[in-house]
Amino acid sequence: MQIKEITLKELSPQGFIEEKVKEIASLVKDGLAINALSGGVDSSVVTMLGFKALGKRLKTFFINNGIMRKDEPEQIVTLFKKLGVPVEVIDAQGKFFAALKGITDPEEKREAITKTFYRDIFSKLVKDSKAKYLLQGTILTDVDETIAGIKRQHNVFIQLGIDPQQAFGYKIIEPLVELRKDGVRKIAEAIGLPPSIYNRMPFPGPALSARIIGEVTPEKIKIVRLATAITEEELSGSRAFQYLAILHQDRVTGMRQGKRDFGLQIEIRCWDSTDARVAQPTRLPYEVLDKLSSRIISEVDGVVSVTYNIASKPPSTIEAV
Repeated sequence: MQIKEITLKELSPQGFIEEKVKEIASLVKDGLAINALSGGVDSSVVTMLGFKALGKRLKTFFINNGIMRKDEPEQIVTLFKKLGVPVEVIDAQGKFFAALKGITDPEEKREAITKTFYRDIFSKLVKDSKAKYLLQGTILTDVDETIAGIKRQHNVFIQLGIDPQQAFGYKIIEPLVELRKDGVRKIAEAIGLPPSIYNRMPFPGPALSARIIGEVTPEKIKIVRLATAITEEELSGSRAFQYLAILHQDRVTGMRQGKRDFGLQIEIRCWDSTDARVAQPTRLPYEVLDKLSSRIISEVDGVVSVTYNIASKPPSTIEAV
């Protein structure tokens, strides 16, 4: 199915908002819809579009899958409460870690997360709420990367010939599928979201599991969550498109107090880009990298090596897996 892109130059934010609000209202009619809010700019815009179209007939959920960033559930729920949008938190940590147990292949991990989200979590929420529609923030880059076989994005179905109604029991509405990330940011600003949302870095659907090479466990998530928090603190002034910490699978030889320490390796990636289709590593000052490395080694237990990625996208990708 061919999707016609709306470029940033062509985009009329207010016109787009009015059109999508009408479209959502027309599809859902007097029924109910649900959506999952992660706090990223895509899901945040979809939440606001759905709330404008449906009001209380939109049920918004934050799925606490155990693989989000530090304090994310509390921060996002508080922010949207101030915007007048009620958000219910669903604790699904046990289900996600059970689904990921023993899996090391990147695509199998993505598939496990996708099935847990859509088949287990959302199917129950749809059934319990009697909603017939799920609103989600698929953008054009998600579709392109999935169809090209670069990586399967968790929120792409229709474009692969998968009928969500048949597979999961509900229809999916994708208001943002004609836009790239730069267009979504313009809509976010126009719809009244704060700069902390519309300027927020992209964050992968598989969350921190996309930043662990090898099996995902609660212990590894704890490590990469802390490394991520430090990275985001230290690089917040870089004006980069995205920056992240990756936990490698293999242990590496290090030294502490004159003795061998067979420890962990963290890789830092920091990108300059506009729409995530192509990206260049940010040329960070050595002093910034030195401070970031020192903090990670001293504050994250077991880390003996910190590296910086200098390969462009393509052939590299923004996330590790």
